[in-house]
Amino acid sequence: MNYSCDELFDELPARKHVVVIGDSAEAGCQLLRERLRKDGCEVVAQDNFERLEQALLKDVALVFVVIGGLPAHSLYAQVHALVQRVRHISVIPVVQYADQEKAAALLELGCVDYLLSPFSDSQLTALLRRQEYANAAQESFVSCSQAGRRLLAMAQRVSLTRAPILITGETGTGKELMARYIHRFSASAEAPFVAVNCAAIPEQMLESILFGHEKGAFTGAVNAQPGKFELANGGTLLLDEIGELPLGLQAKLLRVLQEQRVERLGGRREIELNVRIIAATNRDLQQEVAEGRFRADLMFRLDVLPLHISPLRERKEDVLPLARRFIGKYAPQDADTDLLTEDACRALLQHDWPGNARELENTVQRALVLRNGLFIQPQDLGLAAPAPLEARLEKPLAVAVENGKAALRASGKWAEYQHVIDTIRRFDGHKAKAAASLGMTSRALRYRLNAMREQGIELNF
Repeated sequence: MNYSCDELFDELPARKHVVVIGDSAEAGCQLLRERLRKDGCEVVAQDNFERLEQALLKDVALVFVVIGGLPAHSLYAQVHALVQRVRHISVIPVVQYADQEKAAALLELGCVDYLLSPFSDSQLTALLRRQEYANAAQESFVSCSQAGRRLLAMAQRVSLTRAPILITGETGTGKELMARYIHRFSASAEAPFVAVNCAAIPEQMLESILFGHEKGAFTGAVNAQPGKFELANGGTLLLDEIGELPLGLQAKLLRVLQEQRVERLGGRREIELNVRIIAATNRDLQQEVAEGRFRADLMFRLDVLPLHISPLRERKEDVLPLARRFIGKYAPQDADTDLLTEDACRALLQHDWPGNARELENTVQRALVLRNGLFIQPQDLGLAAPAPLEARLEKPLAVAVENGKAALRASGKWAEYQHVIDTIRRFDGHKAKAAASLGMTSRALRYRLNAMREQGIELNF
């Protein structure tokens, strides 16, 4: 039986929030569906991608793809098409232990996590919990791009451990925000979170601030003071800008990390520590080690669980959601109104954001002050004027390959968008007639137009 987009969408009540794609007769698919239902999920089974891709499943949170029952020759292209079409859904491949290289390839194509089969109930429950936490984290950490969602999935995993974590990324990417996110979803979430900016404190004061001091330890020490390690005991200590730490203090920090004990300046008593260490830097620590500015043994001690936050220019899907988040922060009275015009959205998407999210926040705050009227126009942003759509149609971009052949080219996508615009204009803006001519439902056309707006395309009919 054939289903239209509207009919399939209407079949899925809001509470059905998990889809399993794979051979329904396969034992692995049946077991996965049973265990998901046992975990309280309502499951929709699909034998292939086609019906799912036709539906715009706004109420579905997860899609599990059981690799064993799918043809290998089309797997990568189908998964990539899926994650590009439904960016709000987390796609989880289920792979055998012998096929873990497929999982790595699928993560590169946009999947946010994976599940190894055979799996236990606890492993599946842990994966579902990670996804729930990642969704909850959107309150503070915007990550609509695949890279951002994979980062949150990895952060969920490392939050369950007490091993040291090293967060790297350019200035303004949100390294401290990520550290707070890890602490928030760890077992010690109720314990203290203490942050130290190693670049903002004078060298002669940094040792006392980190390790504490006793009364009379140095001139001006009129009272005993606990250090940041003590204050963070039982919780998390963020050592921000760790690459700026002087070499002399690096040796003392290494000893504290190795011994899990700290001694205040001027003191004789060692204090037992139970602290999760998160270090953050915008520097290449391996290069710093090679040039003699950072100790190799300290780098290895800190770099147990590395997390890298990609720059905003590589996460264009996050630009508009971040901008709207900042608008809500600085103009809460207009929270129910989308203040960004289509031209402003295009200007935001075409800017490279060398200062990352911090630069975007400053730009939005300035635009809210300088705007003429309610809405934000491109000139309010102070950015370079965006190129017209016609110029962008001439820029092909290969985005996925399988066996050396291009799977998709962005130029074809832009041409498709132009065809949609031309069709609507041909019918003088009558979207129902245009949808019929395009061979899609009115609802599908509305979602297509929303996707085009998110890409910064101006729609004037």
